[in-house]
Amino acid sequence: MRYPAAWAYPPGCGVRAARRVSTFSTKDTPVRSSPATTFEYNSGTIFCMSGDKIYMDYSSSLGPIDPQVWNGTQWVPALGYLDKVEALLEKAKKETLTQAEFLILQSQDLAMLSRCEQAKELTITLLKKWLVQYKFKNWGTHGTNPAKKGKPVTNEEKEQRAQEIADALGNNQKWHSHGRMIGISALTKEPELRLKIDDYSKNKPLQSLIRTYNDLFTEYIAKNNFKVFLHTRNFF
Repeated sequence: MRYPAAWAYPPGCGVRAARRVSTFSTKDTPVRSSPATTFEYNSGTIFCMSGDKIYMDYSSSLGPIDPQVWNGTQWVPALGYLDKVEALLEKAKKETLTQAEFLILQSQDLAMLSRCEQAKELTITLLKKWLVQYKFKNWGTHGTNPAKKGKPVTNEEKEQRAQEIADALGNNQKWHSHGRMIGISALTKEPELRLKIDDYSKNKPLQSLIRTYNDLFTEYIAKNNFKVFLHTRNFF
């Protein structure tokens, strides 16, 4: 049986779109891999977590989970928006808010703030759910913790690790930018992350196949200006 590889190529979009794509791409699929060939921000990062395996090489990257929200004219990073409002509220509590900052805070759209909060919560919820359901489903025994090495991994421990990863990837103070590129080294070695990534950098035949397909795929999308494109073995 051949299992599909879900190619993630979104430089950023709404997290609900990632949820819809993941829902039908995982239906009736026992094993699914997610090659991160270039850069995947927020929704692309979350989408990769809905795969049993994540394939990357030295030039691939994921990104912080900072959902984008449509403000009526453009997509804006929700966490940056929420962090700024939170900083102003803290200054208000300490009575150090300037008149200019007061006017900025007063002009905030409460509906927009609510959308940002909802997008943030949905992003964290999906990341945690998909890590446990897919990425961690074959994680049966501890392999790196000296105190637990060889012992079975409980579902509670999987949920705890998923929470740690969600907290780390969603830490806007750590990454400082919605578009920060997080490479394979950081993903596998950062204490809060320690994700298992299948690195194909040294597998030249596989790397060539993935890169060739990726170049064809992305050029075809760009040439035809597609907003959404799905490729199956029955349709291109």
